[in-house]
Amino acid sequence: MIDSLLNNWDLSMEQERRYPVGIQTFSRLRSEGYVYIDKTDLMWKMQRLSKFIFLSRPRRFGKSLLTTTLCSFFRGERELFEGLKVMALEKEWKSYPVLHIDVSMAKGKTDADALRRALMLQLDPLTEVYGTNPKENTPGEVFDGLIRRAYQQTGEQVVVVIDEYDAPLLDVLHEEETLPAFRRVMQEFYQCLKAREAMIRFCFITGITKFSQPSIFSTLNNLTNISLHPAFAAICGITGEEIDEQMQPDVARLAKEYEVTPKEMRQMLHDTYDGYHFSHKSPDIYNPFSLMKAFNLCELRNWWFESGTPSYLMRQMRLYHTDITKLDDLVVASDAFDQPTENMVDALPLLYQSGYLTIKDYDRLTEEYTLSIPNKEVRVGLTKGLLPLVTGMNVEGVRSGFAVRFWRALRAKDTDLALRELQAYLEGLPYVEGFKKKLEEVVVAEGFYEWTFYLIFSMLNVYVQTQVKCARGRTDMVVFMPDTIYVMELKLNGTAQDALEQINDKGYALRYATDGRRIVKVGMGFSIEKRAMTDYIIEE
Repeated sequence: MIDSLLNNWDLSMEQERRYPVGIQTFSRLRSEGYVYIDKTDLMWKMQRLSKFIFLSRPRRFGKSLLTTTLCSFFRGERELFEGLKVMALEKEWKSYPVLHIDVSMAKGKTDADALRRALMLQLDPLTEVYGTNPKENTPGEVFDGLIRRAYQQTGEQVVVVIDEYDAPLLDVLHEEETLPAFRRVMQEFYQCLKAREAMIRFCFITGITKFSQPSIFSTLNNLTNISLHPAFAAICGITGEEIDEQMQPDVARLAKEYEVTPKEMRQMLHDTYDGYHFSHKSPDIYNPFSLMKAFNLCELRNWWFESGTPSYLMRQMRLYHTDITKLDDLVVASDAFDQPTENMVDALPLLYQSGYLTIKDYDRLTEEYTLSIPNKEVRVGLTKGLLPLVTGMNVEGVRSGFAVRFWRALRAKDTDLALRELQAYLEGLPYVEGFKKKLEEVVVAEGFYEWTFYLIFSMLNVYVQTQVKCARGRTDMVVFMPDTIYVMELKLNGTAQDALEQINDKGYALRYATDGRRIVKVGMGFSIEKRAMTDYIIEE
């Protein structure tokens, strides 16, 4: 049905579609005719749920657009909402004084004094409206004075909207001396919210990560966190249903560019940008930034990663020696990933809150969540960020040279050629500085090669599992191609024959016998001294 509608869509109007890439101001989107996915019913329900709301979402997922939508709503700018869902819900359209603060403008500071100055600068435009008091010397004192004066001057309760509350803290997560000092600055800044509760109509706070209330919002004990609330799972991002209902011409236009059917393009978009779930009852959610940019430029690329890879995440993954091969199908309790950043014992909370892992399943009986990498864009982008850190390999060299030849050989079902390409590439690698230390970090050298293979396959968007359990042991690596499953065993300072015999003796390939795909067993021998693959054997 959808495919039929898309095929018959009139593309003559396609030039009139304007995509809000990099535009986060609701009033501009509406007044200038940009594509807008209507979330105003969820916004309306959210502001009625509690006076103080907190929402965590990954970067570029529409948090800033949501904050400016709230600002327009509470300023009573009714004309901007004509034709949207909120018109059937809101009856008053009352105007309130709105204090909108974008804390992301204070990030990148190196000390507490610089952070205080940056916060004061963010408050300057608001002091021009509601005035200042010379006795107010700190960001928190000025913020408190703004709430009081806005309330007194207008006779109405104040709406407070804080975007990217955690931005100054993320860059110093790994700095034991700087982070506590920054937390104290932010704590002083936010403490007036509780003290002026009677003057506040609504307060919305958003960011990427979740810091504990005692460490940042020390006195705000009635802050409602809706980050995992099923009713608001789709408040940021674009759902598959919204694409089918509101973006049919965009899919059809992109399909025309790629010379595929709209149905095929819909699947391509799904594989590349879909897969996010922000509660155990969440619909499929697409990355809105990447989706809009793909429509705008008529090209499927890893737009989210090209807009920047968070350095704080890479640092934390290295700090906690994150096993990158275990990022698919992690079964954990909610408190393992939905926890304050400063309480982390591994990088899992950051990976989830930053959007590099997402909820894939939920078991009500055990109350456990299954987390996984959301989609192709994240898998390939994360690989590009980690490959040089883990292996010392040059990403562009791998992708444009070796990877192309390797991928073509696999697609042609020429496993021998693919492994010869791999062997030649590994032998040509220069000695990686810190190589011995890397081997120590992964306990055994096999682990290092598993990591390397995992990253190479992932960069090609091939699904890989390592250390796969079976009845008689663990398979080093299983690679899943559309028409072939590769069962692979590595032997350090051993032979390919030893590795292949282990696959057969322990029956590693038996579990895939009924899959229907071609099964290829690969035994590989590696030399630690030579740092290369010495031989391999292929058996079907």
